[in-house]
Amino acid sequence: MRSSLKPAVTRLRTVFAPSSARRYSTTLSLLLIAPWLLLLAVGFILPVAKLLAGSLFDPGFTLVHYQRIFDQPLYLKILWRTIQVAFVVTVSAFVLGYPVAYAMARLSGRWAVIVAACVLIPLWTSVLVRSYAWIVLLQRKGLVNDLLIDVGAISEPLRLLYTEGAVIVAMTHVLLPFMILPVFSAVRTIPDELPKAALNLGAGRVTVFLKIILPLSLPGVFAGALITFILALGFYITPALVGGPSTLMMATLIGQQTTGLLNWPFAGALSAVLLIVTLILAIAFRRVLAFNRGFQDVG
Repeated sequence: MRSSLKPAVTRLRTVFAPSSARRYSTTLSLLLIAPWLLLLAVGFILPVAKLLAGSLFDPGFTLVHYQRIFDQPLYLKILWRTIQVAFVVTVSAFVLGYPVAYAMARLSGRWAVIVAACVLIPLWTSVLVRSYAWIVLLQRKGLVNDLLIDVGAISEPLRLLYTEGAVIVAMTHVLLPFMILPVFSAVRTIPDELPKAALNLGAGRVTVFLKIILPLSLPGVFAGALITFILALGFYITPALVGGPSTLMMATLIGQQTTGLLNWPFAGALSAVLLIVTLILAIAFRRVLAFNRGFQDVG
């Protein structure tokens, strides 16, 4: 008797259960998102499609621009450097950002507000301003060299600016919030009872972190790492200002081809190669880190 009433009870709960969101028809939903779709098509899809089409039809169908990329080792070297720098920036952002995200999630009151402000205020500051700040710090007569000379660590200014290390440091600083915020969101959802229960059962703090906190926060780590890595692959302003000719990256090279040489077909070919590599690496990164159940739930 009780089992026969279950379908009726379930049906009544479905009918009378309060809805947390209004339901719209398909036509009304399409009308609501139409401005966003129009903006996406005009501002992103159409320019990118035109740029990629220009690399293939100049004026007829040709692959000469793509052949130029693979025939000259310089362009492949720049592509490989871009991937390496993006990977190092992602790892650096994770190492520096995870403790900050954990502190944001576990602190409360005034300290939580202070840590959140330290993360969000740089995010609201222009990338151009932050990049110029690193020029002030790392130039030959900048604050870093002056401090090292004052303490007697060096006798002459070091060449810190226009190096690959300067590019990595500056990009890590700029992209750090994009790693911190997703990790913070994931750590905040971990119930406090789980670490406390593990500690009460005799587990050490390191074991609790490695066995409970880190695995449960992996979806946020994956999201932050993917966002940081993709942004680093296409970063333009900071490498152009802080880096030099020896640290040329793909975005800077594409900018030179468009604004300097006005070679739009070749710039389109470079953009297509960078886009394909980004998609391949993103899919591979997703597959490698999919060992955790949390990624499957997020994906």
